[in-house]
Amino acid sequence: MDYGLKNRVALVTGGSEGIGRATAGLLAAEGSRVAICARRPDVLEAAAEDIRRSTEAEVLAIPTDLRDSDSVDNLIATINDTWGGVDVLVNNAGISSAMPFDQLTDDALLADMQLKLFGWLRTIRGVLPHMKEQRWGRIINMTALAAKAPGAGSYPSSVSRAAGVALTKALSKELAPHNILVNTVLIGLIKAGQHEHRWEANPNGQSLEERYAEMGKNVPLGRVGESEEAANLVTFLASERASFITGVAINMDGGLSPVV
Repeated sequence: MDYGLKNRVALVTGGSEGIGRATAGLLAAEGSRVAICARRPDVLEAAAEDIRRSTEAEVLAIPTDLRDSDSVDNLIATINDTWGGVDVLVNNAGISSAMPFDQLTDDALLADMQLKLFGWLRTIRGVLPHMKEQRWGRIINMTALAAKAPGAGSYPSSVSRAAGVALTKALSKELAPHNILVNTVLIGLIKAGQHEHRWEANPNGQSLEERYAEMGKNVPLGRVGESEEAANLVTFLASERASFITGVAINMDGGLSPVV
């Protein structure tokens, strides 16, 4: 299937590993020029070089802290100077954090919102002028199941993710006249760097695959999802094939969520 992404410019935040890395690789394989950003320069450049080697695509690795507006301005300026603008934005950066309400501090909530919600606001502001000028764009915000079905003790992530879903819906209506599509993917249990880092910090006598197998026991499909499976959905939403899909929140969870 031709996704119509050849020579498009894509920006994937949190692109050094996990879902972001898989998405950047698939977009590059489809012929897009891809910029990836994250905070660790060494891991980021290693991911970029791996994508270049496997796809022969043009890949920029731009160390960025989405919590800092100057850093995001530099990210957008570098892409604009190199390729003229961003056609596809995948807001993937973020970590899962959860605590009961009586432990939630103002600082914890603000830190989470700075990385996720405000990080998205900064990147979206940066890419919109080009998208509006050419009357074509795709914005995909990666959120989580807790945005629609929050559980007890799911702060602050459930709050920031719910804000991301609301932002997605509002923007989809506002940007539709410019032919800019805005959607969100609600991620369930998917193999990703943050799960691996937690396992490394506390393996508890398990191999990584054993940890993933245990995590997948409560998923209706009986397993944890692969990063590449999430990348398939994101790439479809970025493509010409998704030209009449905007303002939707799609669960990517193997049937785990209690809500549609």
